[in-house]
Amino acid sequence: MSWEIVVGIETHAQLRTRSKIFSGAATAFGAEPNAQACAVDIALPGVLPVLNQAAVELAVRFGLAVGGSINRSSIFARKNYFYPDLPKGYQISQYESPIVQGGTVPVVLDEGEKRIALTRAHLEEDAGKSLHEDFHGMSGIDLNRAGTPLLEIVTEPDLRGAKEAIAYARALHALIVWIGVCDGNMQEGSFRCDANVSVRRVGETAYGTRCEIKNLNSFRFMERAIEFEARRQIGIVEDGGRITQETRLYDPERDETRPMRTKEDAQDYRYFPDPDLLPLVVSEADIERIRAAMPELPAERCRRFIEAHALTPANAAILTSSLPMANYFEQVIENADPTTVRQAANWIAVNTNAKLNERGIGIADSSVSPAQLRGLIDRLVDGTLSAKLAKEVDDAMWAGEGSADEIIDERGLKQISDAGALGKAVDDVLAANARQVEDYRAGKQKALNALVGQVMKATRGKANPTQVNEILRRRLA
Repeated sequence: MSWEIVVGIETHAQLRTRSKIFSGAATAFGAEPNAQACAVDIALPGVLPVLNQAAVELAVRFGLAVGGSINRSSIFARKNYFYPDLPKGYQISQYESPIVQGGTVPVVLDEGEKRIALTRAHLEEDAGKSLHEDFHGMSGIDLNRAGTPLLEIVTEPDLRGAKEAIAYARALHALIVWIGVCDGNMQEGSFRCDANVSVRRVGETAYGTRCEIKNLNSFRFMERAIEFEARRQIGIVEDGGRITQETRLYDPERDETRPMRTKEDAQDYRYFPDPDLLPLVVSEADIERIRAAMPELPAERCRRFIEAHALTPANAAILTSSLPMANYFEQVIENADPTTVRQAANWIAVNTNAKLNERGIGIADSSVSPAQLRGLIDRLVDGTLSAKLAKEVDDAMWAGEGSADEIIDERGLKQISDAGALGKAVDDVLAANARQVEDYRAGKQKALNALVGQVMKATRGKANPTQVNEILRRRLA
């Protein structure tokens, strides 16, 4: 507890363009190796880069979404380093003058909301990929990704520990997918994070020596990598050693980080302005046009759900976890009264969300349409279904058995709310359970729950539990 873990995240988000940032080659995933690498991508002599306007507009959209400053004029630079999958011997990026500076990303933590400050977001091209598995004693090079447009998003060292880092990464992922900047597919490499981790004693203001953990492509691995790296660094310092600034790789099988290479500083890359590219100028008219086309942001819709529908912050956060989820909820509650709205919010946040997590799918792939779920909620609100029966109907809808009303009719699941029928069921249960009646009258409140359970069993779960409780209390008074 005497140590503080400091984390900064660098995220490479692949921009949702059909072609690369400086060429017309396609960016579609899954093509045969080198099938989508044109003369510009493989750096044939004499070729010149031409900037993709769509990539610029997506970067501006991100800058507006995080409240950053959009540089009206920014510069592309050459980042020089040698690697086999970098044909030019340099990467076109932005250094001193990025397209976006500043901004914040709000994250929800146990102790409340925290806004994570961003240093910058800049445009750059991706490198290719080295292939080692399919070759004996050799490596192959696939240049399909070379030139793919990236937005590198860099935080300030504002994150304290793995939990905060994961909360930020999830929030950033949700935001860029929401606004259509990136598809967020981590398995295909569309969203990749590097974590810069250092430790310091609680109360110290100077930062410790950081190590960068590269290419973390899942939230679970990111959390485990940061936790391991923090423990490793604390152990070294407590033993009197010094942390070496280096780039490290996380090995999920061994659950450890291991060194890749000594960490470079900016001067090692010998940045200088790319002479083949003019300064990138973004006009006020362009910015306002992009701003006008922006969707309602997650934080704004979350706030609206809370204020307009009196939802709990927890439910509102789940319902705005993605744009399809928020749209699904609003389709379910169209023209609904407040009771139906709150019931729908609770159902989606708990039951529907659990179904999605079990199946590992998003709401867009739900087997239950908004109209079907609204039918279920209506039957729950009007008393046709108890909560237990509603879950049975929901399971049947997910299995493709039809609408709520069709399933209720087919299975005979209508809730019993008739006072006479419920009174007879209660009387039969009381007559058959004299011991529990005595226990309740002796002050044992749990006996009432047992009696309610007996009535529900006798009616095969169809009795209205609220009415059963009321009738039982009157009979036992």
